[in-house]
Amino acid sequence: MRAWVIEEPGGPEVLQLKEDWPEPEARPGWVKIKVKAFGLNRSEYFTRIGESGPLVPFPRVLGIECVGEVVAAPDSDLKPGQKVAAAMGLMGRQYDGGYGEFTCVPRSNVYPVETDLDWEVFGALPETFLTAWGGIFEAMDLSAGQSLFIRGGTSSVGMAAATLAKDKGCTVFASTRNPAKRDALVANAVDHIVMDDGGSLADKVRAIAPDGVNACLELVGHTDTIKDSLTSLGPRGYLCIVGFLAVQWQPTEFIWPPSTVRLTMYNSEELETGYATPVMQQIVDGVSAGRLRPNIYRVFDYGELQEAHDIMGRSGAVGKLVVRTGH
Repeated sequence: MRAWVIEEPGGPEVLQLKEDWPEPEARPGWVKIKVKAFGLNRSEYFTRIGESGPLVPFPRVLGIECVGEVVAAPDSDLKPGQKVAAAMGLMGRQYDGGYGEFTCVPRSNVYPVETDLDWEVFGALPETFLTAWGGIFEAMDLSAGQSLFIRGGTSSVGMAAATLAKDKGCTVFASTRNPAKRDALVANAVDHIVMDDGGSLADKVRAIAPDGVNACLELVGHTDTIKDSLTSLGPRGYLCIVGFLAVQWQPTEFIWPPSTVRLTMYNSEELETGYATPVMQQIVDGVSAGRLRPNIYRVFDYGELQEAHDIMGRSGAVGKLVVRTGH
């Protein structure tokens, strides 16, 4: 089969398209999937540049998510031809992931859904929307009528969180450093755009909401941004760390939240089929109905993966980058 393989860390050029990479074998407890499309994720960029350490041995087919059709699922409830999404576990890290024409994934990280969405639209959803859902609803229990501040609002997870929160009936604040990305936030129905042009973003949020917001989704993940984001919250507000756009995998010092403010984290490695399958179906149905925006920045052909990685590495996208395999 064809697969994009990385043998050592480096720039986009280290992704090499192999024409004869071994096709994975189906085995009990695992699901072999014909990959139709996959989204790109920041963690794959970190792995490509060598930030994942020994967690990811090389050579490796990256890709922590994909969508496609079941080829085989021994000793499983899944049937050949069934549409599925797959995400997380150790996909694309300890075993080959979604950047190949086929992948084989533990059943616990496969989510069967019913959908007529185009493959590239479906492919934009699993990791991004499930992560956003987990952060705002599972970790922070955001409810209708509350307010949410998204720090890193034009990232794919930030855009997904905004459309999910608006669908829930929440007021959404979102930050960006790039004035050229404002229009994308407006199109995504963000209520208040907070420009990250120096100084405290919390002060800018409180200039609009003096009592603070109910929740903050922290996608930058730097110690200084976390500290600032915490002060945007009102009493009993939640801050959830989800992303590390700053390439700082953990805070460099202990962070004291303000009194009565709660600090938590959501890790999409917690995803498993029992929890994620019904949520994935709700997300797919919301996109199909037009309530949720997939926020696709660009769809690439399979041979254009290096270009897609280059755009991701430069933070050049607003929303999701998706690759279709065409097979």
